[in-house]
Amino acid sequence: MASVVWKGYISFGLVSFPVRLFSAGRAEAIHFHMLHRKDQSRVKEVWYCAEENKPIERSDIVKGYEVRKGEYVVVEDEELKAIAPATANTMEVLQFVHDTDVDPIYFESSYYVAPGEELTKPYSVFSKAMKETGYSAIAKVSMHGREHVVLIRSAKDDLILHTLFYPNELHQGNKQSTPTKAVTSTKELALAAQLIKQLAAPFKPNEFHDTYRVNVEKLIEQKEKGQKVTSEPKPKRAPVIDLMEALKKSIKSSDTSAKSAKVRPHPAKRRKAA
Repeated sequence: MASVVWKGYISFGLVSFPVRLFSAGRAEAIHFHMLHRKDQSRVKEVWYCAEENKPIERSDIVKGYEVRKGEYVVVEDEELKAIAPATANTMEVLQFVHDTDVDPIYFESSYYVAPGEELTKPYSVFSKAMKETGYSAIAKVSMHGREHVVLIRSAKDDLILHTLFYPNELHQGNKQSTPTKAVTSTKELALAAQLIKQLAAPFKPNEFHDTYRVNVEKLIEQKEKGQKVTSEPKPKRAPVIDLMEALKKSIKSSDTSAKSAKVRPHPAKRRKAA
């Protein structure tokens, strides 16, 4: 059964109604255990006190914030609960925006917003009104040790919530300047636009898969059976010298690939058939 991430109320003007948040997704990967290379036994994580030079129990651990080198202020969980803002149990809608008003770079995590124990009229009215007007709600909620700015949008008959990064959390220093003086010809732009239109298609998530995960599963299977591990060929990309010629070849190649993709089965289906 899905676990509730947050439980409280959405406050919309003078109206409030109970909701529950459930995680909408998480990245899946193959997890490896840490082993001792010598005898392949599991390595255990041990909480260790550097001052007493001995391991300690988890129950003996408290949170501490370093105010000066080697000096800490200890903070108890009960104290953190006591100072939590009102948004710890009530999401107050602050404003409404169009989805296009929020740059996707601010999106952090996604959650399903379910009604309380049973569907309420305010939940339905809130969802349908946003769908009809084309607006999404901006609110604040406290969970996971911080207060989030969130965007709540209507999706079919449900509500989806996205936590947003604060502006200072975006790593602007990592943003690189892009040269803007590159000279482009009309023919190059026309070919590039043709390639874009040729590759344009409705987004169907089920058509994509994690090739790296498939290859790791294959690696594990081969090693378990004592077979030789097959490596994945890496294509070599040469610098583009003639852009026009590269665009023409890309258009021809994408057309051929699109035709062959229609008859190519999904890797998982191929393995199942085998």
